[in-house]
Amino acid sequence: MQREELTAWLRLLGTPGVGNQSARRLLAAFGLPDQIFQQPRNMLLGCVSGTQAAALMEQPVSLWKHVDRTLQWLNASESNCAMPARRICTLGDPDYPASLYATEDPPLLLYLEGARHLLQTGGLQAVSQQCLAMVGSRNPTHQGRENARQFAKALREAGLTIVSGLAQGIDACAHEGALAADAQPSSAATIAVVGTGLDVVYPRAHQELAMRIAHNGILVSEYPLGMPPIAANFPKRNRIISGLSLGTLVVEAATASGSLITARMASEQGREVFAIPGSIHSPQSRGCHALLRVGAKLVESANDVLEELYMQRAATPPAPALMEQETLRAGIEQLPDNQKTLLQALGFDPMGLDALGARTGWDAATLQVLLLELELAGYVARLPGGLYQRLASG
Repeated sequence: MQREELTAWLRLLGTPGVGNQSARRLLAAFGLPDQIFQQPRNMLLGCVSGTQAAALMEQPVSLWKHVDRTLQWLNASESNCAMPARRICTLGDPDYPASLYATEDPPLLLYLEGARHLLQTGGLQAVSQQCLAMVGSRNPTHQGRENARQFAKALREAGLTIVSGLAQGIDACAHEGALAADAQPSSAATIAVVGTGLDVVYPRAHQELAMRIAHNGILVSEYPLGMPPIAANFPKRNRIISGLSLGTLVVEAATASGSLITARMASEQGREVFAIPGSIHSPQSRGCHALLRVGAKLVESANDVLEELYMQRAATPPAPALMEQETLRAGIEQLPDNQKTLLQALGFDPMGLDALGARTGWDAATLQVLLLELELAGYVARLPGGLYQRLASG
């Protein structure tokens, strides 16, 4: 993109009072942004209000500083092949993803940072044709984290690109699971849609994760460089997460979770919504149960998602992550009888020693020894508050 073209796009996006909807009306009427700024006021009034037209006639004070910063960010990648590639994709770009363009409120401009072979061969449009969004709680249970990793790994190995928001909790686990998958490197492992500028990583603890995604997938933002984390931006970016994807899988969510916003947006965009059920006693499962009550697809395995998305896997061997789960299930039969009895008594809900003692009749010391053995074998997780939970893989 030439400096003049970039300047026009950034000026349009930075004009006070002119949002995406007004900007799209202007683009439809006059063409590219540089044509908009050549129009007299009376022509602009056919698309926007008098206040908006006046703002369009004035150049934003910080425009040149923003243009220089953006060009420096782009050029840094051009001159250093060891860095991930960087691109700007506008609504008129042939590489703009069709799935996102078809939504009610597509972003006018996207900042992209990712693996060079992805951004140089079709960009986000090519990648977005096999995407699944995975979202959930920022404070998941241990089982929720494991579910997110295992589902993302299995779905990635089945050929999907996992899209999420780089947030704490389920988002991060979904990205990590996709990155850990044994899959073809020619496609994106995962896409992170962030609510900040791409030069700002939030949360800061995800610096290393963001870099891994940039080298093996794509980071996406509609926000200008330097944009800090602002609460209102995160729900807004969720429409991009769902809009890039064939469907959205909610792993765990409370009833007030932002993940339900993503699921609602996916439904409004005509995309599939999936939810993993959980314990009736867990607040982190109530959002998923609410989605299931209004028609979300219940998911117990990665194949439930794949079948709904019409992916033919009859001749494909089970994904390694699914094979691993089957191996663990088969291993239960080899456990000592007292461990199998304890697993059956534990069920899949979090439970303390007192409740387990009442179910089994065993004393606390015996239970602690058996639980430790099962924890080391990967069948049980220790939770805060002295609780234990059986893992789904067991």
